[in-house]
Amino acid sequence: MVRARLRTALLLRRHYEAPLITTAPTSPSAWVISRLWTQGGHPASLSMINQTLRPVDIQAVTLGLFQPARDPANADPVQYLIHHGYTQLTTYQPDGRFWPFQWIEGGWLLGLSLLILAATVWLVRRRAA
Repeated sequence: MVRARLRTALLLRRHYEAPLITTAPTSPSAWVISRLWTQGGHPASLSMINQTLRPVDIQAVTLGLFQPARDPANADPVQYLIHHGYTQLTTYQPDGRFWPFQWIEGGWLLGLSLLILAATVWLVRRRAA
């Protein structure tokens, strides 16, 4: 039973409705399926991103020790990447789809339950005869 729930959550649920793709920040309650960095319309590899971020002292940025007056692009690694021609594509399901997803899942689970119940009744009647 746990496996079926996990498979449903990981494999099926994201396909109930087509996910949206955006370059804008998403709502914190949205279900983010994936994030992908691109540069010039092509997927950016992790090594490309690391090479671009190498001049930025990530530890200083994280600790707040950077000096934004000297280099405002260094204030945020995401903004730094955007400033250098990268685009972040986010694939997500908006939070407004929560209840429709519940109804979809409830519907197919009810249908599956009825099918299993009908098969059980058929098998019991067949063996009784």
